[in-house]
Amino acid sequence: MKALKIPCILIHVALILLCLRTQICYGQDYPDAESPPAPPAPPPGQDLCNGIFLTYNFMGRELLYPHLKNASAQAWAFKAMATVVNAGSEELKAWKLFVGFRHREILVSATGATIIDGGDFPAAVGNGTTFVGNPQADLKTAIETAGDYPQISAQIEIKGTQFGVKPPTIPMPKSLKLVNDGYLCPAAKNDGSYMYTCCKKDPKFKAPPVKSTKFAPRQNGDLLLSYDVMQAYGNNYLAQVTMENEHPLGRLDHWNLTWEWQNNEFISQMRGAFTHKKDISGCLYGPAGKYYKEFDFSQVVNCEKKPIISDLPATYFNDTKLGKLPYCCRNGSLLPKLMDESKATSVFQLTVFKLPPHDNRTALVPPMKWQIRGDLNPNYRCGPPIRVEPTEFPDPSGLQSTTTAVASWQVVCNITKSEIKQSSCCVSFSAYYNESIIPCPTCACGCPDPEKCNPKAKAMLLPSEALLVPFSNRTNKVVAWAGLKHLPIPKPLPCPDNCGVSINWHVSTDYKDGWTARVTLFNWDTLPFEDWFLAVKMDKAFDGYENVYSFNGTRLPNKENKTLFFQGLEGLNYLVGLTNGTRPGEPQVPGKQQSVISFLKKKTPNIDVQRGDGFPAKVYFNGEECALPKDFPKRDAAHKSAVNIVLIIFITVLTFVLIQDR
Repeated sequence: MKALKIPCILIHVALILLCLRTQICYGQDYPDAESPPAPPAPPPGQDLCNGIFLTYNFMGRELLYPHLKNASAQAWAFKAMATVVNAGSEELKAWKLFVGFRHREILVSATGATIIDGGDFPAAVGNGTTFVGNPQADLKTAIETAGDYPQISAQIEIKGTQFGVKPPTIPMPKSLKLVNDGYLCPAAKNDGSYMYTCCKKDPKFKAPPVKSTKFAPRQNGDLLLSYDVMQAYGNNYLAQVTMENEHPLGRLDHWNLTWEWQNNEFISQMRGAFTHKKDISGCLYGPAGKYYKEFDFSQVVNCEKKPIISDLPATYFNDTKLGKLPYCCRNGSLLPKLMDESKATSVFQLTVFKLPPHDNRTALVPPMKWQIRGDLNPNYRCGPPIRVEPTEFPDPSGLQSTTTAVASWQVVCNITKSEIKQSSCCVSFSAYYNESIIPCPTCACGCPDPEKCNPKAKAMLLPSEALLVPFSNRTNKVVAWAGLKHLPIPKPLPCPDNCGVSINWHVSTDYKDGWTARVTLFNWDTLPFEDWFLAVKMDKAFDGYENVYSFNGTRLPNKENKTLFFQGLEGLNYLVGLTNGTRPGEPQVPGKQQSVISFLKKKTPNIDVQRGDGFPAKVYFNGEECALPKDFPKRDAAHKSAVNIVLIIFITVLTFVLIQDR
């Protein structure tokens, strides 16, 4: 067989075509291939911010039932997104963002944050509210994280209801600002459904010197709570809660503390306090029961997500199982330091069990949404728990050394006065120069049954003997007094003050060098008050205070407040409750304490006692501000003898002169 011969020209052509084919292959384009995603563009304005960048983005709304013709009353469901971005060079600890809502908004949820007062949703925030980070409270810088956006920013997904703004108008907040100390925020710029501002460090702000740590500095407040982890194990830890009263007029009686667990924790043991409910079903049938299958839940103290905790009575102080803690077992009393510094602190301990993925000794998450209440006490608003430097404690062995908590969080609570909250006490005014008593204001402490009386009518003047009679037995005396004094009698009659505690301030004397007042406390409740205190703000008479004779009295250290502080003498600091009359059918008798207070005019030469300077501007009982009358007693006809004598003498002299002329 002869070998196949291929012409050289064909070989050359084949090589050329192969080269061309190879070039075509390398130049081919694949339109369906995924290219690397471009980084998202920053929000408008962020590129120019070298501080804390805040945004609020309105994302839409939906008409809600009922559908109303009145546009101002129509409800709309809305969604929004707020962001906090640390674009500065310093870490932002415990960020606090204020959003100035103004359309009667009611928040239903806020993912990524909680509202600062620790309240539950739904929450009315029509006057604005402050958000705090949860779980991300601190924002690092881009420098220390290489620009890791999740570490330098926080997002708040907001859902709620707003009223009265129909499309196309967009219901934007009035303001947006960072409320952390040391920052200045210009007015937010509004661009339709988007608003933003850049907050920067205030160059004039001088922070108090604190020890340099990686945690936030401890803050001041009216009531300071500390959540200290004393011992930490794999799936549980021992915590101690310490409450310290820092307000000179702050007080708690029979306090109730509540919070909200974040990760299905439960309380297995407790010392120094107790929970109101012991129901293990929440553990047995919940995530805890599924994880701790062999655990004996019969001895668990509490399985609620929001436990209510109270102090133990004093009889448990030496109980080896439930007591034996310093500052525990006071029956919920937390007094001002001015009264007794040893009774201004309360402590209890609890053992907390955790669930995965937090079942290791370093995974420690404090409870959120702290709230505390007392009987006839001020209203406290508590902030979120802030991680602080671990608390130091004296060594339990007695050696001159300290032990440190594993981790510590601080909760700051401040006294607030709610516009809705009624008073729990009230004040009546009287004086030696007027026979009538100006009573407590109508409905001063609420009106539970306004249909049987007139809640808007002014309270009627009282005779002095009516002060000791319960309101239900005063009607005949009040009506008779009004007839005697020719005063109008409204129909229906005014509603009572409905206060459990009332205070009468009576100006007793007024002479050249000084004057006196008599203060009387009435307890119309069946419960007594132990270690009571009374504080009166005397704007004009404060400097002239001389002495109080049946109480202990002192001036508060801050002279700007011009407040006098009174408490019962040792052994007489018990204001008993309402008791039955001595005979069947007689009115009940209130518990009563009374004292005379003397004032000098040497340091208050321009004081005019009879024109109102002898009456207090504010009165507090056990820290609760009491309702005051709007009027002061005036001199009546029976006490104008001095003027009448002068007039009589003048007329007599004039008559004598006229007779002589004749």
